[in-house]
Amino acid sequence: MDPASLPEQLSAVNEQVLNSSGGSVSAAVSLRRFLCYGSESATYSTRECALGIESALALMQLMEGGHGCEVVQEIRRSNLEGHAVRAKPSLFALAVCSQHGDCKTRQAALRALKDLCRTPAQLFTFVQYKKELRQGSGMWGRALRRAVADWYNSQDGMSLARTVTKCKHRAGWSHQDLLRLSHMKPTNDTVAVVCKYITKGWKGVQEAYGDKENSEDVQKVFEYLEAVEKAKHCTDEQELIHLIEEQSLEKEQILTHHLKSKEVWKALLKEMPVAVLLKHLGKLTANKVLAAGSADVAAVCERIQDETALKKAKTHPFNILVASENYKRGHGKRSKLKWDPDRELVQALDCAFSRSISTVEPTGKRFLVAVDVSSSLSSVTHGSSISSVAVAAAMCLVIAQTEPDAQIVVFSEGSVRPCAVSSDMTFMQVAAQLIQTPGGSTDCALPITWASENDKTVDVFIIFTNNQTFGRENPADTLKTYRQKIGLFSKLIVCGLIASSLSVADPEDRGMLDICGFDSQAVDVIRAVRGKPLYREVAGS
Repeated sequence: MDPASLPEQLSAVNEQVLNSSGGSVSAAVSLRRFLCYGSESATYSTRECALGIESALALMQLMEGGHGCEVVQEIRRSNLEGHAVRAKPSLFALAVCSQHGDCKTRQAALRALKDLCRTPAQLFTFVQYKKELRQGSGMWGRALRRAVADWYNSQDGMSLARTVTKCKHRAGWSHQDLLRLSHMKPTNDTVAVVCKYITKGWKGVQEAYGDKENSEDVQKVFEYLEAVEKAKHCTDEQELIHLIEEQSLEKEQILTHHLKSKEVWKALLKEMPVAVLLKHLGKLTANKVLAAGSADVAAVCERIQDETALKKAKTHPFNILVASENYKRGHGKRSKLKWDPDRELVQALDCAFSRSISTVEPTGKRFLVAVDVSSSLSSVTHGSSISSVAVAAAMCLVIAQTEPDAQIVVFSEGSVRPCAVSSDMTFMQVAAQLIQTPGGSTDCALPITWASENDKTVDVFIIFTNNQTFGRENPADTLKTYRQKIGLFSKLIVCGLIASSLSVADPEDRGMLDICGFDSQAVDVIRAVRGKPLYREVAGS
């Protein structure tokens, strides 16, 4: 998490601020941590905490030091380059900037609103943060009204129609609220149709456009909104299916009682995004929408194994693993839903995991991935509901197959042993190696010591453990000694897979990070630390 990538003016700031864990780091590093995962500390947790001024002290100090515009630039850059793993911290920071005393900072923040709020949910969240920060009084000034109106006017009519009918309200706000309070005036005809729908409903749209000679673009938006409305009141299953297929309606636009129909689900499956499809495999099997040996199962298997689709969806292998393990379990985590896993789907998920590894972009850095086998790896990982051995094996396999210079080791009881992970190995073969290794006591400094003693040059150490014991040496101190010997600013990421708290990383060191639990966002945090794109670009995407 090197602050060198911050805007030049901001990276020059060397003020020290007290972070929430009690250590002190530069304001630039603290801000980047906050924007990445919502905490100024060197700890990422799968449990997302509420945000407030007290959790963004670096942000406030930089603002008070006259660096508001540079902070806005960093918020925008962090989001556009994919370093903001969680959306809410950036929206909170932008809300703070948008009501700062400096006029230029306020203007810069509101200009960035369109870039950061890509969905209605994010726009609603931003407005709610502003309300909380201003305690509800006097927030709807001319600048905010213009910014919110610009958010709606910057979209084409069809895109806006889709988004507002999929997400109607969030965080206590609705589109009708925002249009009313922003005094929204549409700047083009297609947006005007959607605004009429939001404020006056379908009846208002019919009265205004139903009997008119509309332009082709306006007519498309009209027909789309008509299909959404018909889907709400439709009593004929075949008509509803026709509407879904003709206008590519999505699950969020279909009423709950219609989702009890197998045929409706089959219609939705045809255009369903891969990520959503993976999430609903269990339910679709339980409800017999995906019946064993059916053409529907064959079609789904083909889709989730399609490398082009996986690349376009930017589905990380870890996300597929979680979906696969949850599906194989045969029941929901909290619900009473149960199903018999379909053999073809299980095989397709295994294949999809292997194929998706090719979508991960290599960093070209030298990795040492160390797995602590001093205790059982059968525990359930916090944040993922799969075993810790599955998490460790998957990440070892992904890094070993994507990074040209990566070494995998296991460690316990004062010893470190290389673990051969080749490109032709399967996930189960890697997991078996981790399970078969005997246990012992834990010392998370061992992999770093081993690298030093064997003259291994490592850019990034990643340690997976179920424990939190240091042994004779603190891993943070061992890393600093290693850096001095090698002459390289190596980074350390310690993943406590079942930990609710972790204190291995030195909070004052910008090159160390603790991860409590492990989820798909933890994968993105690791990517942000590495400072490289996570996925290969897809031609034409």
